[in-house]
Formats: sequence, structure tokens, C-alpha cells
Amino acid sequence: MARETEIKLKITDVPAFHRTLQRVGARPAGPGTSKVHEENVIFDTPQSRLAKHGELLRIRTETPQAASNSKQGGAKQRVVLTFKQPIAQPSDAEPEGVSDGPYKVREEIEVEVANAGVLTRIFEGLGMNGWFRYEKYRTTFQLPDSEAWAKGLLIELDETPIGAFVELEGPAAAIDRAAEELGYSKRDYVLKNYLRLYMEDCRRKGEQPSHMLFPNRK
Repeated sequence: MARETEIKLKITDVPAFHRTLQRVGARPAGPGTSKVHEENVIFDTPQSRLAKHGELLRIRTETPQAASNSKQGGAKQRVVLTFKQPIAQPSDAEPEGVSDGPYKVREEIEVEVANAGVLTRIFEGLGMNGWFRYEKYRTTFQLPDSEAWAKGLLIELDETPIGAFVELEGPAAAIDRAAEELGYSKRDYVLKNYLRLYMEDCRRKGEQPSHMLFPNRK
């Protein structure tokens, strides 16, 4: 079981943020653009047993996005099953999405699976259902190996139906330094998950919450 340490930062100007990434030397973490479309489904029992215990069970389907000048087609999807333990040292005021201190820290297990549909039917047979869907486009960056302090750090730009965010995941010291390099401070750290951010966005807009999907996917 791996321990995940991360924070989010709100991005108000995506092109300007890309220029900042270039300035600090960040590059795509994998081949091509490293941009994937993610479709996430969170599962729970009708009694919300997992949520009540601060746990999360999710199926994520990742579809790589080819560059506009790429001749490659039919990119292979990747399906990942994730189980997350309760957030370490949860705050009484924010039990669902925030931990004490400046980072969100929790234990997680991830495994790649062959078929999201088959796994969904298994979960449904066990009495669970996919009660919340959310999607985003994620582009993952890393700093060059010459920046030894950034070892193990991922810079993940998320473009979502409720705006753009960047997740910094890795050692706490590297998160702090990367945030500073990107023009942020600890006061800017967002520790809420996308479900809570989506619910807050719906309240601000006076909309009934459903699923966090792009308009052409609803």
C-alpha cells in the first residue's frame, strides 16, 4: 500500500500556467503529450458505508489524447482500480476532503485491470453502485533529473468541468518548493477532493448536483 501526499492549486489562466511550466523546465512525464481523458466512477453501498468510513473505491478509465499533428489512432485505454483509506488525521470541520496540516495524506492501493465493465458488474453483484461520475483531462509533467529536489514529484494539470487545477503529488518538501516555483504559497493549497469542489460549485451556481461531466457528455 502506497502513501499519497498531495495538494491542489486553482489555475485561473491555463495558457499562462503552461508558460510557467516551460520557464521552470517541466516536461511531459511520458511519450507524446502525456494528456489523458479520465472517466472516474466512485462506488459505494446504498448505505454509503465506504464514505462514512472515509474510504473511496474508484474505477478510472484513461484514454490517451493524441497530439493534433499525430498520425496515431486508437490509443489504448488503461483501466485502474483504486482503493483509498481514510485521510490521515482528518479535521473535524472537513471530514470528507481535508486533512490537518498543509497536505492531504492517505494510503491507497492501485491496480490495473482489464475491463471496467466486468468489474462494474462484480461490484453491482456485491450490492454496490457507481453513484458519482466525474471526468477531466489530465496532463502529467515532471521536472528534469538535474533538479534532485524534485525526485518523485508529479505535476498534474487537470482541466475539469468546474475549472482547471494542478495537483502536486510527492514528498512534502518537493510540493512546497514546486508550488513556490510556480508562483503559489501554502495559503493557496486546496485539500478538497473533486466531489466536494463540484458540490460547492453547484451551490454557487444554484444548480442541482448530479455528475461532474463536460456538457457534451451529460
